[in-house]
Amino acid sequence: MDIMSAAQRSRLMSRISSKNTGPELALRRLLHAAGYRYRVHGILPAQQVAQLRSLHPGIPLRGGKLPGSPDLVFSARRKAIFVNGCFWHGHDCPVGQRRPASNTGYWNPKLDANIARDQRNLDNLAALGWESLTLWECELKTMDDVLRRAASFLGPARILPRGATAQEPPQGTGVG
Repeated sequence: MDIMSAAQRSRLMSRISSKNTGPELALRRLLHAAGYRYRVHGILPAQQVAQLRSLHPGIPLRGGKLPGSPDLVFSARRKAIFVNGCFWHGHDCPVGQRRPASNTGYWNPKLDANIARDQRNLDNLAALGWESLTLWECELKTMDDVLRRAASFLGPARILPRGATAQEPPQGTGVG
């Protein structure tokens, strides 16, 4: 039994954002400061969308977005980063493995469908020739580790990070 009325629960759930979340904004600030530039929420340049549609007609690109609408898109590198909440996307951590005890007939199929959809989107991205990295909300507590993982995935930044000069390598990125 839920401790909230249906109207209260609906109001609470409607306030949960899927874009520009705290963890996503923290990652964007971190990568931008390290010299990486990106597009947000899976949006691609029109020319690239047309090219992908002609090469892969069976994979949907709704609204000019990549499958799954990745949080960060590095189109020149053909790489995408997802920032997933542990609960909603079923991460293998204490938060992600916890399922609601009430209304299991609703929650279990919903969370299982989220996991299946995420895998389908990753498979579609790979079929389009894109690489993807999933960063989990629980991992974003150690930003140095996150920056190292992202820099390893993305390769060198193309813009000097704030405070760096051309003679010295950027600090904290693990790349020169």
